[in-house]
Amino acid sequence: MAADEVDTTASFVAWVRGAAPYIHAFRGRTFVIAFGGEVANGESAQRLAYDCNLLAALGIRLVLVHGARPQIDAELLRRGLEPRFHNGLRVTDAAALECVKAAMAVTRIEVEALLSQGLPNTPMAGSYMRVTGGNFITARPVGVVDGVDYQYTGAVRKIIADEINADLDQHNVVLISPLGVSPAGEIFNLSMEEVAETVAVALKAEKLIYLCDAPGLLDADARLIDSVTADDAERMLESGEGLTEDMHLFLPCAIRAVRRGVARVHLIDRDKDGGLLLEFFTHAGVGTVVSRAPLFRLREATVEDVGALVALITPMEADGTLVRRGRELLEQEIERFTVVEHDGVLVGCAALYPFSEDNAAELACLAVTPEYRRAGLGDQLLRRIERRARVQRMERLFVLTTRTAHWFRERGFSEIGPDALPRQKRELYNYQRRSKVFVKQL
Repeated sequence: MAADEVDTTASFVAWVRGAAPYIHAFRGRTFVIAFGGEVANGESAQRLAYDCNLLAALGIRLVLVHGARPQIDAELLRRGLEPRFHNGLRVTDAAALECVKAAMAVTRIEVEALLSQGLPNTPMAGSYMRVTGGNFITARPVGVVDGVDYQYTGAVRKIIADEINADLDQHNVVLISPLGVSPAGEIFNLSMEEVAETVAVALKAEKLIYLCDAPGLLDADARLIDSVTADDAERMLESGEGLTEDMHLFLPCAIRAVRRGVARVHLIDRDKDGGLLLEFFTHAGVGTVVSRAPLFRLREATVEDVGALVALITPMEADGTLVRRGRELLEQEIERFTVVEHDGVLVGCAALYPFSEDNAAELACLAVTPEYRRAGLGDQLLRRIERRARVQRMERLFVLTTRTAHWFRERGFSEIGPDALPRQKRELYNYQRRSKVFVKQL
């Protein structure tokens, strides 16, 4: 096998292994995926169908909410009518409502067709996705706002969650169009983003996903923000700086959703091939996650953390995973530690020991509590330690391990012999423990 084939195979194996914890965690969970008519009518629709098929095959309960804004606009223009909006919301008169119904019907049929594929030599070969829908949404009129009568533009009054869950329990994929009916039988045009939000809240969804016209939220330097709290997102929304058209529409819904019980809201680039898979099944992800509170907080340790550190690492010292460190030693070396906490509870740690004469540093005492080992905290701690080592102008990072050799190999470390350790560390090497030594170039 050629070297490049070996590298490709190793990367594939590493990816599958890295994705496995997420597959286990998400099986049986409900995801609500919202996408506009730009996705439904574009080249990315086919890729989205492939990825939804895979998510469903992995046991994830899928609810898809589609929009049709460009299709509605096209239908209006075809009939010689002018699209009307106020504060980002379409004004739907009787003539516009006919265009809405026509565009929604065509868009829904096209999405269903994409989800129903099963051609050989495609990702959907041999599969059959049952796509269902229904009158799950009761609507009310928006009414008159700022002197503007929205007429047949509506807002969600109620989501019949029991019926949606009944379909999901039958392993169906539920496809929802943003139309609602009043108790009087009137049809109302609803905003896709609001429908997705209210459905996710009603179902107590694990995730609400918006496919949008940006990679996610960006900071002042146009760099992607991996995660943000609802409070921070609200401040970004108030400033409005750097927000795209979609973000102005989706971000308020994301903020409300997490405050009303949805675990996570993801903002993902609609044009990113495989964006759903990369966001859910890789440690780094590709979009922005909005949550009610910070997911996790990494910081440098202080002496007040010693007691929590002792409680964290003692079980792993007892089973031989970590070298024993007394409380006094931890107090002396506390400035070498980085810790990660969740809701104020310390759940992980790692330490950096520099050997300046050799331009090398040791990653030591990497530990995460068992209940959080699927959250990617080990990777976050490793990246933080690598950054600290680079700041100190270290060229190599090495680690001694007895239990986690594969984990380090999958993250770019190569095995070396104890003789290659820095002199000071080599003199302290415990040959009875027989730790394996791995190194990574920085």
